[in-house]
Amino acid sequence: MRALPWLLALLLAACGGPLNNPHASGQAGRDILLSSFSERPKHLDPARSYSENEVVFTGQIYEPPLQYHYLKRPYQLEPLTATEMPQVRHLDARGRPLPAEAPAEAIAFTSYEIRIRPGIRYQPHPCFARDARGGQRYVPLDAKTLAAVDRLDDFRETGSRELIAADYVYQIKRLANPRLNSPIFGLMAEYIVGLQEYGAMLEQVVRDLPRDAYLDLQRYPLEGARVVDRYTYRITIRGKYPQFIYWLAMPFFAPVPPEAERFYSQPGMARLNLSLDWQPVGTGAYYLAVNDPNRVMILRRNPHYHPDFYPDAGEAGDRAEGLLRDAGRRLPLIGEAVYSLEKEDIPEWGKFLQGYYDSSGISSDTFDQAIRMGPDGQPDLSPRMRERGIELATAVRASISYMGFNMLDPVVGGNDCGAPEPPPGVDGAAPRRSGERLAGCERARKLRQAISIAVDYEEFISIFLNGRGIPAQGPLPPGIFGHREAAAGGVNPVVYRWREDAGGGRVVRRDVAEARRLLAEAGYPNGRDADTGKPLVLYFDTMDAGPDAKPRLDWLRKQFGKLDLQLVIRSTDYNRFQDKMLKGNAQIFQWGWNADYPDPENFLFLLYGPNRKVGRNGENAANYANPEFDRLFRRMKDMDNGPARQAVIDRMTEIARADAPWVFAYYPKSFGLRHAWVENAKPNLMANNTLKYRRLEPAQRVTYQARWNRPVWWPVGILGGLLAIALLPATLAYQRRLRAGAR
Repeated sequence: MRALPWLLALLLAACGGPLNNPHASGQAGRDILLSSFSERPKHLDPARSYSENEVVFTGQIYEPPLQYHYLKRPYQLEPLTATEMPQVRHLDARGRPLPAEAPAEAIAFTSYEIRIRPGIRYQPHPCFARDARGGQRYVPLDAKTLAAVDRLDDFRETGSRELIAADYVYQIKRLANPRLNSPIFGLMAEYIVGLQEYGAMLEQVVRDLPRDAYLDLQRYPLEGARVVDRYTYRITIRGKYPQFIYWLAMPFFAPVPPEAERFYSQPGMARLNLSLDWQPVGTGAYYLAVNDPNRVMILRRNPHYHPDFYPDAGEAGDRAEGLLRDAGRRLPLIGEAVYSLEKEDIPEWGKFLQGYYDSSGISSDTFDQAIRMGPDGQPDLSPRMRERGIELATAVRASISYMGFNMLDPVVGGNDCGAPEPPPGVDGAAPRRSGERLAGCERARKLRQAISIAVDYEEFISIFLNGRGIPAQGPLPPGIFGHREAAAGGVNPVVYRWREDAGGGRVVRRDVAEARRLLAEAGYPNGRDADTGKPLVLYFDTMDAGPDAKPRLDWLRKQFGKLDLQLVIRSTDYNRFQDKMLKGNAQIFQWGWNADYPDPENFLFLLYGPNRKVGRNGENAANYANPEFDRLFRRMKDMDNGPARQAVIDRMTEIARADAPWVFAYYPKSFGLRHAWVENAKPNLMANNTLKYRRLEPAQRVTYQARWNRPVWWPVGILGGLLAIALLPATLAYQRRLRAGAR
């Protein structure tokens, strides 16, 4: 019976602490941001990373020369590691300077000269550790040292060094490394002088090297990226490409020290997951201290971070919102950020309400708990959220979600059909005669147009997004130059009509009967192949899986079912999905794009032929190619915003709508929640490095966590009483035996 008091004491002690706290003890009271992630980032190497879930980390670790001002709108570039904005010079074919107002056709080259600040240093890392002779301490790595290594922290010595211009040049060379398959190599090779040839040369070098041997890019100069002096470098591009300066604010153009690549290239490192893809090396405000993607990822303040300060100016209203209270303070304001793995929305939401996560998105399942729509149709917080001091931020994102067709697929694809004709029913189009057959890619185009009409994304937005989206009429979202509102002629005539009414007019989706007519003209009446009589079976690849995804996928099957089309869902994880897209093994897929920079080129290049995914590893995931569209794209990208550029964009949009390589789904609206102890949380849809501006009030977090997670004692009392009653007979019998033994 002596065990009973100990058992009760253990239960009481357990109930006295926050057993439901998913974080380590003491984290709530420190300046540690508590957040989550849902899937392991595939790439953390700045030459390869191009996904939203990756830039959460790479944006804090790497520092390109420029960044977006955190507070100002419209979005404005400013120096980050650079001393000033790049010096831009236009040159003719003989390299002679041209005036700033020179016409685009006269500009053969544009040079960007960038000077970086002296004294910036890298995070501590073993690749910088030095031996007695000044060489890399861990290069070459002997077998005994490697045998004692399981993770990066097992290297006992670390070091650092100053950032120099050559590190930026080295990273630009890495974009052409055939072993890395950078997703922007195809695009950048069109602009950076010599990069295309550099990539071809490196392919030959790699073929002649032993497998996995170190490729020393320092041995091979690149004409379009040159070191001027220790702190200055110059990038030269072909022609005039005004959008290039935006790329200089992205991790692709952040510095990578050659020592890191040499360190990670050694035999045995890949087996230990030691690479730039797993353990990045940067000069940013944070470094990746823990990478355990099955549990937690932790960013910590870079002890060598250079002087950087919170902005002292913003836009109207920022001061009243308290966004300038930290003006002039040294950054970063938070010492650590802990991201815990959460694969499902509901557990994550519950922990946010308990105060264990500092911010949260809003899923469809939790929308009604968080949001109430006002009489004016505008969203507002529910009373429960207000009671907890939770704050709401909304914004129409510079993004698009789309359903894509693989244009290399023999059923749904087909490029270069010639000038697209308007579909039957569109003004100016004559209905095709009964029985008249189409051939090749024209059949596929009619099929894609029919599917575009049938898949009702207005319904999807209502059911699954709680209205948090705008039906897309083309590839350009609101806020990007070239986008036209529906009332101003921005209606996709393949899928919608503009109907005049007393309110001025509205957009109306075309009837499914029109989609069925298109399907029959494509050779699939009632969803069956007219030649064989067999049902048409289509395949949809997605990274969605699990119980949360089932309702969405069932809905999608029903949309195809309107046309009697059979849809087979092939679910996989995001990393496997990316591999399938790279190899062109998908037929139909769902994807999206967040703007890297606020220019139409950043969206229209998703449909530019040379930027295709298959064979080029570009971001044209549909592998779409239309000669007229590509020609107009090359013209549009060099133009300044104005009526002439708008006219070119209008024609490109018209071509894309008619060819329908995408079902233009919706432009998402972001709804974000944060607790009252999170400060300086202004939405910035362009900047990647926003963590350094955040500030916390940890004492508030501790108070609220204690209030929202008070232990419940009465079940313990009942359990103790029941245990005592259950053990009473045994206790009495035991005591009787003791007395009998004593007699």
